[in-house]
Amino acid sequence: MKLPGIKSVAALYLAVITVMAAATVAEKYHGTAYVSDHIYGAWWFALLWAVLAAAAAAYFLRQRVRRPSAVALHLAFVLILAGALLTHLTASKGMIHLRTGETTRQYVTGDMQVRQLPFAVTLDHFEVRYHEGTSAAADYVSTITMTDESSQAKATVSMNNIASFRSVRLYQSSFDSDMQGSVLAMNSDPWGIPVTYAGYALLFVSLVWMLFDPRGTYRQLLRSPLLRRGAAALLLLFAAGHGGMAAPRTLSPESARQFGQLFMVYNDRVCPVQTYAIDFTKKLCGSRDYNGYTAEQVLTGFIFFYDDWADEPIVKVKGGELKRRLNIPDHASLNYFFNKNGYLLGPYVREYYRGQQQERFHEEAAKVDEKLMLIMELHSGTPLKLLPYRGKERITWYAPTDNLAANIDAEHRNYIREIFTLLNSEVQVNNEPGITAFLDRILAYQTTFGRSSLPSPTQVKAERAYNQVPFATILFVVCLTMGILSFLLLISGRLRPTYRWQCAALLMAFLALSACLALRWTVTGTIPMANGYETMLFLAWAIMLVSLAVSRWFPIMLTFGFLLSGIFLLVSHISQMDPQISHLMPVLNSPLLTLHVSIIMISFALLSLTCICGLTALFMRSQADELQLLSQLFLFPALTALGMGIFIGAIWANVSWGTYWSWDPKETWALITFMVYAVAVHSQSLPFLRSARSYHLYMVLAFLTLLMTYFGVNYFLGGMHSYA
Repeated sequence: MKLPGIKSVAALYLAVITVMAAATVAEKYHGTAYVSDHIYGAWWFALLWAVLAAAAAAYFLRQRVRRPSAVALHLAFVLILAGALLTHLTASKGMIHLRTGETTRQYVTGDMQVRQLPFAVTLDHFEVRYHEGTSAAADYVSTITMTDESSQAKATVSMNNIASFRSVRLYQSSFDSDMQGSVLAMNSDPWGIPVTYAGYALLFVSLVWMLFDPRGTYRQLLRSPLLRRGAAALLLLFAAGHGGMAAPRTLSPESARQFGQLFMVYNDRVCPVQTYAIDFTKKLCGSRDYNGYTAEQVLTGFIFFYDDWADEPIVKVKGGELKRRLNIPDHASLNYFFNKNGYLLGPYVREYYRGQQQERFHEEAAKVDEKLMLIMELHSGTPLKLLPYRGKERITWYAPTDNLAANIDAEHRNYIREIFTLLNSEVQVNNEPGITAFLDRILAYQTTFGRSSLPSPTQVKAERAYNQVPFATILFVVCLTMGILSFLLLISGRLRPTYRWQCAALLMAFLALSACLALRWTVTGTIPMANGYETMLFLAWAIMLVSLAVSRWFPIMLTFGFLLSGIFLLVSHISQMDPQISHLMPVLNSPLLTLHVSIIMISFALLSLTCICGLTALFMRSQADELQLLSQLFLFPALTALGMGIFIGAIWANVSWGTYWSWDPKETWALITFMVYAVAVHSQSLPFLRSARSYHLYMVLAFLTLLMTYFGVNYFLGGMHSYA
């Protein structure tokens, strides 16, 4: 019997990747249930994986690979697939809905069948725990009792905290709106999980072993004479006031700064008013300040001198089509959009939100409308939740115009209603001592009645320091400028003579970005990799770190480091990513998040550098061999990090949701990315990769899968991971 050759294995490999990619697109248009039934859960999809595994194993044996690290690595994938097959064939899962005090021995499967549990489970109590003083959920907690014929056990089930009994694991899934019921996810997989975890463990060991094996490819690369000489190459990636109106009234800089030091509930957390003021101003005019006024002065101007500021042309209008058709200036005032005929944008905004018109003009009108609504909401007082009240169970922060709870005593009720009226009376007569006294009184009130909900002094200092410096804006300008300058020096052959000061400049940028991430970490109390904005910053940070580490041998890495980190910082600055600091979703509040995201981001940073090497080599063929070596030096640790990151994420998912793999689009594309880049380390089996030019072309094209994993899923496909 003839064993499969490399062409057969490659065809099957390509077929699996193509099916997975197509499935993620099909899910967007036909739904998760459709692809679960017709693709991921179909017999032919499992058969396709099985045939691929068998063909690859046969080819592997045919090649008589004897290096232990390579054998262990490929055996790990066989174990993982075997574990997945056992899970598919033997695992059971479903949902248990319980009301407080209710007991059941049943669960409901995904196809609505009712099945029996090996024990009874009773819901003793359910509660939602909040971050103090806000409506942001910190955790969802069910207290349960599990009973069988011979024993009884009590347990607390919450996000990232499961209960296990009789080989069944229970997870917090959802809850009833009246807080008197809970939905638990149930999973029993006694055979698949041990085999899969054994595969994960072997994978972790073998990936690290691959890097340190003296007989392995990576160690051979490190002994290359090209590395000792230090390669250099050419990078070719870059081709390419208002009118004299009367000044509006506002608070003095000192009083506005003092107002900004008060606290408020914003973005579902208690933070300095300064943070809200900066976000408010940036959303209106695209800058942290306006026409010489600080963000705090802009905010207090709209609060206390609304008529003046309603005439101020502070609203930045970006839409070209909108400006052309309605003859709107680049900067317009709130009052500009209101006339005797009513609201200028009203008809177009209504058409947009009703789905009647979705073209560019209506999109631009809706974006301007969002800015105007920020001003209108502020004028109503709704966002100004500055006044805390400690009830019996929790602290609630109120705005002066809010409907107050009936249990608030008369003294506090009068204070909340009147304090801003009294402050406004001092503001209107410009009584600085009176303004200062009232702001001091409000801060003292906040400290007394909102104490446990307030951030710590260290967090307050960190947030104010973070607010003072627009890190991403400054660093993307600095890094891109330095990158272009470094590029020009490279062309002129003066890169090495300027190595030290370029290295010093990149080090300073790295330290500044480190300070930015450290401040965000201090403010939130969690590692800053919980959303797209923070992961972009971390990618830039990782690229700077790698570039500094290897620039001694490859001075061109300084050019790469400046340019690529600058690009990621630019993306974080100009994209739809939200830089606002907020609480983590309860399910994300896990130590495994730190490992999963950080390792994945390190791999993405290294893979980005392989793309830069490829683009450079395609433009400068004389350095293609040296750049292939540099690219491979990044590729092997990148694959190690990506493999570890994916499967740490699988372990996290198993702990949080009861399933280590759910074929979410982000998971699927991460696997596709891993499989595509793994091809590049098989040059012995794939002769086309031995050519430096073909290798670099492949690495550039492979980068498209990484872009799809990070950006395509977030902004096109969606899914559970679309927040990151």
